[in-house]
Order: sequence, then structure tokens, then C-alpha cells
Amino acid sequence: MSKATYPLKLPTSIKRAAARLAKEDGVSLNQWIATAVAQKVGAVETAAEFFKQRAEGHSLDELDAFLSRVPNRPPESGDELPEGWKPGSIDGH
Repeated sequence: MSKATYPLKLPTSIKRAAARLAKEDGVSLNQWIATAVAQKVGAVETAAEFFKQRAEGHSLDELDAFLSRVPNRPPESGDELPEGWKPGSIDGH
């Protein structure tokens, strides 16, 4: 297995927590971080493949048709959009 060196800068609090967890697991900080990155890569690639397979054979027109069947009524209590929310915004600003 080839290895590449990458200079990693972590916030102090994250490094401290990772070092503590690595020690609890009985591995080096480097090994713990490499494993954490590998797990994240696997999760993202698995999710991407899952959604790719789910979308296979479907179109945006089908999605539009599906969404057009949603009743046009006010949201249920607690499901309202935040005050000041505008389409395309994440936090309402």
C-alpha cells in the first residue's frame, strides 16, 4: 500500500479529542485519523452509489409529477418556514 503525506491542521479542540479517542482505542493519532477519513470516504461513496441506483431510470419530470400530487394546504403546526425565509436561502437571509 502506498502512502502519501498530507500536512493536516486541526483546531486544537478537535486534535485533543481525536488524540484522546486514539489513546482509548490503543492506536496512534495518525492511524486513528486515517481510519476516520477512510470511514467517511466509505460512507459518502456508499450514499452516492445508493442515490445513483435509486435515481436510475427516473427523471426530473417524474419527480415534478410526484410533487404535484402534494396537497396545497398550510403546513402543520411546527412545520412552518422560519420568519424571513426566502426560496434558495439556507438560513432565511
